[in-house]
Amino acid sequence: MAEEKRTIAYICPACKQSVILERSIFQLAAAPNELPCPCGKSALRVEMMGDRIEMDVPCAFCGKDHHVTCQSNDFFHRRGLAFSCNRSGLDCCYVGEEDTVFAAVRRLEEAVDKVDRDAAERGTFLDEIVMHEVLSEIRDIARRGGVSCSCGSKKWKLEINYSSVDLVCAECGGDLRIPAATQSDIEDICCKPTLRIHGRKG
Repeated sequence: MAEEKRTIAYICPACKQSVILERSIFQLAAAPNELPCPCGKSALRVEMMGDRIEMDVPCAFCGKDHHVTCQSNDFFHRRGLAFSCNRSGLDCCYVGEEDTVFAAVRRLEEAVDKVDRDAAERGTFLDEIVMHEVLSEIRDIARRGGVSCSCGSKKWKLEINYSSVDLVCAECGGDLRIPAATQSDIEDICCKPTLRIHGRKG
């Protein structure tokens, strides 16, 4: 049986290129890993600490490293995980299966291009039109009763960020982040008849 692998990706803040690397679960669990950009000016660090994974992720949006943690089981087995820059609301790192990570990175590259182009004329949102369309789609799904949480609740609130929208369960506090930065984000949410918030267990 082939050894299970994880694909990890981020965008280098120095050269703005996507850095996508593959590691086996054994490599990731056995010792701390450093995943450098070929330009030599940034590196993602990942280390297993018992039942959790800790990472230091270079961020192309704020220029700082983000220290993020998640459950080891999620890191090794979820189809895709996204970690965000808390200043911009944009994703800064993806972990998961190869096809899921590559698709997410393509969308992130669009957002990086847009941030660079719009830096001089920054508004309330990264793209006002995209945000308006995404919010409109969320409202349509909500009107049909299509927003729910895996904890069983249908009560939720909306938090609007610079380039994403968070749906937060009013019962358990679980959340679902919906990107609202690029044309692809509009196309993605238009395909969704329902939205399911990831509930917090226990």
